[in-house]
Amino acid sequence: MENVVNQKKTGPLQGLKVVDLSHIMAGPACSMLLADMGADVIKVEKISCGDDSRRMAPPTIADESAAFLIMNRNKRGIALDLKREEGRAVLTRLLKDADVVIENYRRGTMEKMGFGFESLHALNPKLIFCSISGFGRTGPYADRGGFDLVAQGMSGLMSITGERQGGPPMKAGAPVTDIAAGILACVGILAALHARASSGQGQLVDTSLFEAGIAFTYWHSAICFATGKAPGPMGSAHPLNGPYQAFPASDGWITVGAANQENWLRLLGALEAPELSDDPRFVNNAQRMNNLSALTHALTPLFQRRSVAEWLRRLEESGVPAGPVLDIAQMHADPQALAREMIVETTHPVAGQVKAIGLPIKFSETPGGVRRAAPLLGQHTREVLREHGYSETEIDRMAEQGAIQSPESTRKGAKR
Repeated sequence: MENVVNQKKTGPLQGLKVVDLSHIMAGPACSMLLADMGADVIKVEKISCGDDSRRMAPPTIADESAAFLIMNRNKRGIALDLKREEGRAVLTRLLKDADVVIENYRRGTMEKMGFGFESLHALNPKLIFCSISGFGRTGPYADRGGFDLVAQGMSGLMSITGERQGGPPMKAGAPVTDIAAGILACVGILAALHARASSGQGQLVDTSLFEAGIAFTYWHSAICFATGKAPGPMGSAHPLNGPYQAFPASDGWITVGAANQENWLRLLGALEAPELSDDPRFVNNAQRMNNLSALTHALTPLFQRRSVAEWLRRLEESGVPAGPVLDIAQMHADPQALAREMIVETTHPVAGQVKAIGLPIKFSETPGGVRRAAPLLGQHTREVLREHGYSETEIDRMAEQGAIQSPESTRKGAKR
């Protein structure tokens, strides 16, 4: 009964222990989701320098990297030297009763350190081992390093992103393959935990930025499979439905989703342009897509007659899905984003009040949420080691040897 009560307070994954060896974005995005849903995520960083995102600056908040702060909230942080036997021994002890380990090193790195899947499965048969990489653990590219930019290019995403055919390749503004790979890894981990509930056995979960990018191409791949031709960029327009794109109003831009015949006719009523319903170029979706340039040319001056606010009101009254094009700051202030708790604050020991993006999944009975700020480098080293049976004397000795790091040991080293 007590566990159920605690779970309702801290999220559906309360009691799950996750050891996070990942860095920068894809792995941290995965572990952040797990942490937001209640898992105890122990983030293991390199001594001295930590996660590479700590040096992705500017911008900083009180000398703390904003990039690191936003990806690592809700986690406890420890710093180990995994090149030292003592550091590896600490990690081994953490993994003995862990539920999940997450890594995003190049293939073979974990094996060289003695923490490959086979070794860890022998140590802890129930452990879910999640590997996130550029291209996956199998295939001809398995040994390549991968970044979001490279994955967007190779997955086809850059060939369909941009304003027009013949333009330079353009990536999506956000690191979509990094973030999506983290989400896919989280889904895979939860599926593996479900399987473990009946089998009692952990397993390897393997996904990649490349595959995450491919997953975004469903519509475009469908077109290519059917026609034998690779579609290209279309700006904000949709490859299968129209009008479904952004249009300029008198004072900004508005997105309009008139993606079926009923909404098309509703849009014409809002535009006060009923004559377009009889235009043979636009009579149905197939014709509108065949004449998309002409459709855009016909609708643009109509939208330019009114403001964004006026169009939003008229289109909402007509039942046509539409929205403004917001910048990031405007999105942060949007009442729906605030109502859905997508903009939250944490209290950091150095940076003070720090804003973050909230948990995008809501639970009626076991709500997750943001409970703590991203850790200082090694902030929870002593706390975690004590929980795993180390004495203060042992912890002090390892700190003196440089096998572990905590804020206290860093300050002592600076005084010396």
